[in-house]
Amino acid sequence: MSYELIALLMFASMVLALISGQLVFAGIGFVASAAALLLYGPGAMDLPFNQVFKLFNWYAMLTLPMFIYMGYILAESGIAEDLYRALHVWFGRFTGGLAIGTIFLMVIISAMNGLSVAGMAIGATIALPEMIRRGYDKVLISGVIQGGSSLGILIPPSVVLVLYGMIARQPVSKLWFAGVGPGLLMAALFIIYIYVRVKLNPKLAPKLTDEELNMPLREKLALARAGVIPFAIFFFMTGLFVFGVTSLVESSAVGATTATLAAIYKRRFNWPVVRDTSLKTLNVSCMFMWLILAALAFGTVFDGLGAVKAIEFLFVKQWDLNPWTIIIMMQLSFIVMGMFLDDTAMLVIVAPLYIPLVKALDLGFNNQLIWYGILYTITCQIAYITPPFGYNLFLMRSLAPKEISLVDIYRSIWPFAAIMMFTIVILMVFPQIALWLPEHMNVKG
Repeated sequence: MSYELIALLMFASMVLALISGQLVFAGIGFVASAAALLLYGPGAMDLPFNQVFKLFNWYAMLTLPMFIYMGYILAESGIAEDLYRALHVWFGRFTGGLAIGTIFLMVIISAMNGLSVAGMAIGATIALPEMIRRGYDKVLISGVIQGGSSLGILIPPSVVLVLYGMIARQPVSKLWFAGVGPGLLMAALFIIYIYVRVKLNPKLAPKLTDEELNMPLREKLALARAGVIPFAIFFFMTGLFVFGVTSLVESSAVGATTATLAAIYKRRFNWPVVRDTSLKTLNVSCMFMWLILAALAFGTVFDGLGAVKAIEFLFVKQWDLNPWTIIIMMQLSFIVMGMFLDDTAMLVIVAPLYIPLVKALDLGFNNQLIWYGILYTITCQIAYITPPFGYNLFLMRSLAPKEISLVDIYRSIWPFAAIMMFTIVILMVFPQIALWLPEHMNVKG
């Protein structure tokens, strides 16, 4: 059997295992282990052993539990809820103010958490009931929360970018800085869309009551002070990192420590909060570690077969495709896969093929793998909210009240998915939006 056919069988077996409902790391790890044993015999037992030590030697892995813990402690202790109340009052006078304030909330939560799940949970449990009570259109607010929460995997500290950096062997700090510009650009496009749509149809977002609009300045300042803590945590953590005082891992420790101190200061650091935060942190951290280990094992076997070189020869030499045509084909495949798989499954499936291929292409600028990491991450955001199996769609359905149906949720996401695709196009035309900051920042780690 030719190596090309073996590689095709491996790829098909992995996809079949995932479609059949197996756990992602179990399906990928099983295919990698079985292929290694069949190809190399008992000596292949060293393969997973070596990958474990490679995984533990990546110091960036230490940031995963730290940032996950930080996000959950802020959510479980109610500090994020204080922030929303402040945004609610200060943005209430704007057209679609609460919806715009929710996007700002999602950006801030993203900058403190790095996961889409936390932003979705906070938005659905805090922002959604408030906007429904004030007569906001249910389709609009469903899209706002789903689109806004997806920013968590693009704006640093993004856990997905940490995962990509480990598999692609790229500096996580550069990936984080590369995500800043595109993340803020996408948030701005979301806000512009909300403002224009509400301006054209004011019934979608009624204004606040006179009592809320005429709240005394003293009360507004009190609410603003309540929302200062999350900002302080973010700027203290990232400020030390940007100015080179702390490394990437040290920055994550600073974030986790300041979030804990904030919960203690607010007198919300109790046993239920500690227990729930610890269990969720352990669960998510272990999931990511198993995924990375399975991806490394699969990629090693796959690359050993020469599959990457075969794909490169087919696209570049035999078909003579333009590099940008290849990039577009990759993105389209991500969007199709995103309708059925989550972000981590997509990454571990295509990383052994796509990452070396992107590195080999001549796109006319440096740091191509950093830039492509941002494109991949935005496509993951689309995957989170794309039917039929978008993760955020089902999470939204489980968290939303009964008056918001699954049809409403499906209808709500298309404008935001279109904005994300438009952002990808902008980054392909102007890659420096993502690359300028990492090329000009000198940080530790």
